[in-house]
Amino acid sequence: MRSMAEETDRVRYIVLGASGGIGEATARRLRKAGHDVVLTGRDPGAIEALASELGGEAVRLDVESGEGWDKLASVAGPSLDGLVYAAGTINLKPFTRLSDDDFLRDFRINALGAASAVRHCLPALQASEAASIVLFSTVAVDQGFPAHASIAMAKGAVVGLMRSLSAELAPRIRVNAIAPSLVDTPLGRTVAGNEKMVEAVAKLHPIPRLGHADEIAALACFLLSPDAGWITGQTIGVDGGRSTLRTGRG
Repeated sequence: MRSMAEETDRVRYIVLGASGGIGEATARRLRKAGHDVVLTGRDPGAIEALASELGGEAVRLDVESGEGWDKLASVAGPSLDGLVYAAGTINLKPFTRLSDDDFLRDFRINALGAASAVRHCLPALQASEAASIVLFSTVAVDQGFPAHASIAMAKGAVVGLMRSLSAELAPRIRVNAIAPSLVDTPLGRTVAGNEKMVEAVAKLHPIPRLGHADEIAALACFLLSPDAGWITGQTIGVDGGRSTLRTGRG
C-alpha cells in the first residue's frame, strides 16, 4: 500500500491518441519509466487492451464527435504533470479536391481537439508544481508541400496555439510542439501505402528512411521531463533533416 507521501510524489500523464503510433510509443516509454498514465483513444477495445498490458487507465475519447471530454476532466485528477495530444489526421489531396468538410475535420481533430484537451485538463495541470504539454505539428507547416493545404493549415494552427499557451501559462506550465516528417505508423502507412512509395518518400530525407514512432516518443518524453525545464514555446523537428537540409538526392 502506498504512503501519503508516495501518492503525492507520483508523476501522472495523460496521452490522448494512445492506441497506435506515436501516442502508444509515448505511453510505453512513460510506463517503462514508472509513471502513471491515462490513455485515451476512440477504439475502446484497442485502448483497453493497451491499458491492461501497460497497467494504465483507459478512457474512450472520440475527438471528432466530442464523446468523452467530460470523462477526461474527471480522470485528470487533482493534479496532472503532463499532457500529450497525439491525436491527428493525414489528409493529403490537391487543393481543388478539398472540401469545406475536409478542412473542418482536419482543424477539428488537430487544432480544436488540442485546445479542448488543454482546456479540460488545465485545472489539474495548474495544480502541478511544474507541468508540461506536448502537441504535434508537421514538417509541412514550414516547408510547404503540394497536396498538404488542409493538414498544414490545421497543424499551423496547432503551432499558433502552442505559442499562445506557452506565453499565457508560463512559468508553471511549459508548452512545446514536435514537428515530424512522415513516420512509419498505421496512420503514416495510409500515405505511403506500398513499399515503392515508402522508398520514394524515404529518399526525400537526408537520413533516407521514414521515422520511427519511438524516435518521436523519445523527444515527447524528454519535453515532459524536468530535464527540459527551460524549454517552452518551441517547435522541434524530428524529420530526418528534411526541414533544413538538401542533399541532392531524390
